[in-house]
Parts: sequence; C-alpha cells; structure tokens
Amino acid sequence: MRKYFALTLLIAILIGLLACAPVPTPTPVPPTKPPVPTATPVPPAATPLPPTATPLPTATPVPPTPTPAAQTVTDDVGRTVTIKGVPQRIVSLAPSNTEVLYALGLGARVVGVTEFCNYPPEAKEKPKIGGFAKIDLERVVGLNPDLVLATNIHAKSVVPELEKRGITVIVAEPKNVNDVLAKITFIGKLTGTSDNAAKLTAQMQARIDAVTSKVATAKTKPRVYYEIDKTFFTAGPGSFINDMIVKAGGINIAADAKTAYPQLTAEAIIAKDPEVILLGSMNFGETPDVVRARPGWANISAVKNGRIVPIPNEDVISRPGPRIVEGLELIARALYPELFK
Repeated sequence: MRKYFALTLLIAILIGLLACAPVPTPTPVPPTKPPVPTATPVPPAATPLPPTATPLPTATPVPPTPTPAAQTVTDDVGRTVTIKGVPQRIVSLAPSNTEVLYALGLGARVVGVTEFCNYPPEAKEKPKIGGFAKIDLERVVGLNPDLVLATNIHAKSVVPELEKRGITVIVAEPKNVNDVLAKITFIGKLTGTSDNAAKLTAQMQARIDAVTSKVATAKTKPRVYYEIDKTFFTAGPGSFINDMIVKAGGINIAADAKTAYPQLTAEAIIAKDPEVILLGSMNFGETPDVVRARPGWANISAVKNGRIVPIPNEDVISRPGPRIVEGLELIARALYPELFK
C-alpha cells in the first residue's frame, strides 16, 4: 500500500511539473524563397531608367552642324577675311543684312541688330547696338559675336575698330539687283546655309524674270523721278534703285548724275520733265497733293497726267535685301499699270 501511494505521489508530482513547464516554440520553417533585401530595392519594371550612356532620341533628330575648315573670303570693299567654322553669334549693322539673315533661317543666331532693323517683326526684339551709322562698339563686343555683317558706311571707322578688338567683320554692299542675289549666296556660304540661299535666290530670280519679260513688250519707256526725301535726293547711276528702275522698264532722269545718290534741284527736275514720279519720301510727309502744289511743278508731265505714285513702304526699295523683288514689282506696276492688271 505504501509502494502504491508513493508511486501515485510520484506520478502526480511529475504531472504537476509538466503542467508548469513552458510550452516550447516550434522550430520555424524557412521560406521556400529568400526575402528581397531592403537595402537594394529593384525599380518597378513599368518605368525602367534609361542607361545614362544612351540618351533618349528626340522626335525629329537634327544632324550636328558641320564644322568646316576656315573660309578665307574677299568682301565687297576688297578686304581678305578668314572665318573659322560656322558662325553661331551674328551681329548685323544694317537692316538689309538683318533681312537676309532671317530669310536664310538664321534668326536664332542673330544676337544684335540696329535700331532700324524692324523686319521681320521678331528682329525688333533683338539687343540693339546703336543706329545705322552710329554703332556702339563696346555693345557689339559685349555680345561676343563670331561674325559681324557691316556695309560700306562702316568700312572706314567701325570695321577697323572692331578688328582691333578681335571681331571678325564682313562688309556686304550690293550695287545692283544682281549683287543682291550674289550677296545672299555669299552670306549663305559664310553661315552654312547655302541650300537655303539657293532656294531663296531662285525664287527671287523667277520673279525678276517675270517682271523684265513683261516690260520688254512695252513700246515706250517712261522718264522716272524717284524722290528719296523732300530735299530732292534721288537715286543715280551705280545705285541699286537705279538698276531697279531700269529693270522695271523706266528711264531714270538722274542717270547722268555724278554720284549714286545725288541731290537735284527743283529746276533740274522740272527741266527733265519726268512722266512718273515715285514718292519714296512719304515718310517725310510728302504726298501727291504736296508735290502738285510745288511752284512750277504743275507743268511736269507726271503731275499733269496724275502719275505721282506714293511708295507706302520704301523699305522694299531702299533696302538691298530679299524684299527687293517686291520693290521691283511695285515700280513696274507704277510704270506699266496696263501690263500688271
């Protein structure tokens, strides 16, 4: 009986100990796949980053501008000038040069213009470097141009001063309509836009030929007086305006003058008896009524026959640039209205 009681007590103690002991934690089962380390996350597959060595292509890739060998050219005043590569920063010292640059698609490369450069309209937003004759040299230098396009009026003073400052300058001074076309071709070559220049000059030549072929059918040629201002400055021999009058089928009454832009007298104009008066002087307030009221002008053929023609936009005639074909057409219509109906 004592053995039984002792055995029973031993079993009870063992059961109690087992009841009080902590339940062991089951051994964790490792996952079938190792977890992704948080230190090096993988970018989402939907928006992968492009490799830095290969940039994304643009929708319309533009080929790089070629860098040709230096060009050595002779400008319109006989200077030999070397231009290195393709000019990317161009300053224009004349409205005509500005119009050529824009017509060749070079507006983005133009970094400076004169106060008179008003065409195309966006040219007016460019930094100004002074007037046509009075140039602010330091402002030009400050624009850091690799090419400056000047005219004959700048050859003796402005050009040498810019050259002293290490600026490359080209003088372009057309003397007739053909020279204007040649100037566009020349600037196209300097700026790497020869293809654009070829297209532009071809279009201009076609319009010039259309005018000259029409006026060639006329039986007579009218005498023409072109008035630049009310003090009787006009276009004489050697000027591109004189060439335009001739190409338009007219006879310039100042063709025998001694200079390209002579100043006539009222008496000389009356004596020449022009049959057509072209008023480029409208900007100075001159009108057909003002001309008719001038002493002694009532007997001039152009006045008697009502052939005083205002030029509403003299820029198309006075600027040797791409719009010169518009000026030629305007003059031809004034001389031969019956041929241009």
